[in-house]
Parts: sequence; C-alpha cells; structure tokens
Amino acid sequence: MKNFITLILAICFSLGCMGQEKDLSPILFIYDSSGSMWGKLQNNTKKEIAAQVLTTTVNTLPEGQNIGLLAYGHNRKGDCDDIEYLVDLSNNSKEKITNTVKGINALGKTPLARSTTIAINSLKTSNVKATIILITDGIESCDGNVCDVVSQAKLDGIDFKLHIVGFGLKEGEKEELKCAASAGDGNYYDANSADALAEVLHEATNETIDDPKGNFTVYATKNGAPVDAWVKAVHKKTNEEVDVVRTYRDTAYIYLPYGEYTLNVRPLENSKIKGTIVDVESKEGVIGHQTISFDGGKIRVITTNNNEGWDCTTNIKTKEGKTAGGTRTYGRPTEIELNSGVYDVTVKALKIKGLDTKYIIEDVVVKPGEVVDAIHNFESGIALIGMQQGDVLVDATVTILEKNSKKNIAGSRTYTSPSSNPREFILSPGTYEVKVRALKKEYGGKTETFIIEVKAGETLTKVIKF
Repeated sequence: MKNFITLILAICFSLGCMGQEKDLSPILFIYDSSGSMWGKLQNNTKKEIAAQVLTTTVNTLPEGQNIGLLAYGHNRKGDCDDIEYLVDLSNNSKEKITNTVKGINALGKTPLARSTTIAINSLKTSNVKATIILITDGIESCDGNVCDVVSQAKLDGIDFKLHIVGFGLKEGEKEELKCAASAGDGNYYDANSADALAEVLHEATNETIDDPKGNFTVYATKNGAPVDAWVKAVHKKTNEEVDVVRTYRDTAYIYLPYGEYTLNVRPLENSKIKGTIVDVESKEGVIGHQTISFDGGKIRVITTNNNEGWDCTTNIKTKEGKTAGGTRTYGRPTEIELNSGVYDVTVKALKIKGLDTKYIIEDVVVKPGEVVDAIHNFESGIALIGMQQGDVLVDATVTILEKNSKKNIAGSRTYTSPSSNPREFILSPGTYEVKVRALKKEYGGKTETFIIEVKAGETLTKVIKF
C-alpha cells in the first residue's frame, strides 16, 4: 500500500494531478474538535496529530481542488450545536485550510449526526456534489444517529460520498460509523497512529465522488471473522494494475471495467498465510462479489527418534516444489499454518549422523480449519569410540565411513578427558568403517581400522588399547 501511495504521489506531482484538465468536485472535511482530542497517542495529543496529518494531506491535493472545513466542539463545552463551517466549499486555497486547522481548539461534545446533517444540507442547498471525510475520535454524544442521517440523505437523492475515519476508537464503538460510511457509498477507516491516519486520509482523498462507482466488492475472512486485507486488481490480458484497495475488515468496493481480472489478495492481520490469487470477471449490469477466505489449515509435525521426541528441522513444499513453510520441532509437536492444499514435508534429524537422517512425508493434505499430523520416527544407535595406552587416555581422531558407499559420515577427536574419551556418536542403524589414529608422536601415529554394526536403540563401545 505504501509503495502504491508513493507511486500515486509521484504521478500527482509530475502531472499536477490534471488540475487544469477536468473539474474536481469539492472535498469537505468534518473535523473533530471535541475535548477528547486532547487524549494522547504516541506521546502527542490526538489534536496535534490530526492537525499535522490533515495539513500534510491537504498539501498533497491537486491544484485547483476546492476544499471545505466544518468543525464541531471547537468553541464551547457541552454544546451539541457547536458546529461551524470554518471554510466554505468554494475555497481552493490549501493554505487557508491549514492555517485554520492550526487555530482550532478542542473543547466540546461529538455531535456526529448534526454535523453530518449540516454538511449534507449545504450540498443540497448549493446543488453541489462532494466527497465528505468525517474524522472522529469518539462516538455520538448528542442523541443522534449518523447512519440514519446518511441513509435518508441518499434516499432524498443528494449526491455525495462519505468516508469516515475512526481515530483511536475501540472495538464496539465503530458499528454505527461503519453503517454510515457504507450508506454514504464510502469507506470506514481505522487509524490508531499518526502513520495510519496519514495513510487512510490519503486513500480517502483519492477515492472521491468523481471516481467511477464501485461495481465489484471484496470481503476477506479468517475462520468466519472479517480480516483486514490488501487487494490489487490486475487485468488478465494486459497485466495492467486497475485498482488497489484495503478491506479494513469490511466490504471493499473497486471499479473494474467489464472484463476478466486477477485479484491479488493478502491478509494484513491474524494470519501467517501468504496471499492468494483469484480470477474474477466483471459483467455489465451486475455488481460482482468475491469473498476471500484465508481459512487455512495446519500441519502438526511430530518427529521422534527411537519413539521419543527428537529435534528436527522441517521444510514444507507445494507439489510444484515451492517452499511454503518451515520450522524446527525442538522435540515436540509443532504446528505450521498453511493455505489449503497438498504438501510434501521434509524432516531432517539433528545430531544423528548417517544415511537415514532425512525423510520426506509425501502428499500431506491441508484442509480449512483442520490440523493434520505429519509423523516420522527416526532410528539410531550409539557408538562409543576411544583409544588408550594401558590406563592412559590417548588423544586421537575418529573418522567414520558408511561401509558400502565409503561416504564420510562423522568425525571427531577424543582428547584425553573421560567426558570425551570414548567419544559418543549417534548414528543411523547400519554398518560402518571406523578409523582411529593417535595424535601424539610418542604413540608412533598408532592407527587402527575396524568395522562396527550399529543397531537401533543399542549402544556399543569400542576402545582401542595398546
């Protein structure tokens, strides 16, 4: 999304956002100046953050864009009618907006329904269509219902698009605002930081009443609950990017000219699942819809050695050979979340040496909401290899080869400590050729080669004495 925003800004600055080529409908900000804006986020008051971000946003708007400002709660405490048009919609001066915002105080209540009514009635009186962006850090506090106001205005044929930005709202405080934004053919945005507020205000000011009305909706879920997701629509034939939106845990509207498209969708929360690609078609006279489910399943990897928990690495690949996930088990059952599909799970035992330390569990089927086990038991035995002269431990190197292939399996050094001489090797069952060579000159480079057979769950000891 940030890359997309950067691209749009670059185009705007280079082309002047085509301010001289077409008439732009006004944008009207309804600005929260209630007393709660003195509350803090990230060590700054919401009042300071909102003023700074709105200033930045306004300065990125196209030249010639008409911008109005209506504020509530900025003059008096406890007055539900403290609502005022500070800058009229005929204004096209960015500086007038930014200077006005800097001087706004925060004192009063939150009359969302009354403020929205005044804004909408001004459009009706002047016969102007506009994009309204309502910024609020709280819910209605003056016995109104903003959703009812917006719904009735649409029934009356007033032409506007309403976006609502909830700034630092809690869960349970958003339903009426979401309802109003949906009724106003706009979006509800959550913002809980300065960066988030900047991002959503930029998006809101770029989705105006002048844009083609959305004819395709996208909704993303995870285990039945809505999730915030990023959606990019690409034309299938030309590979041209057509639209980019976020769902914000709600239904997102995009405009797709008639034809076939690919939706690239990835979740922005509550999921380790990677994005998905869905083919859709936009048809004339039909409002298209696509629900994207990120209801993946899980593979529970269980790795043991001689039927006891064993630490292993895990690599999971699709049947096409693409890596989908991986983990380390640390000797206990480990779950990995994945998209639905069929996978091959490769497990590799740690600490065990030999030819049978890696195994592929093939065709593991992952279904939405289910956990499937991928189980493998490795086997090993222990070989204790040492060297001594009489009762003296001898420092020696130990090299272990698989007998038939002559593949080097393991090697180490015994030193002269009882903790390492004899040296322990954990090996896959099999037959091995072992070479032990003394290191000190006084032992004349004593070397001995012998064959050992390692069996699962058993320990053998071979100490060379001379």
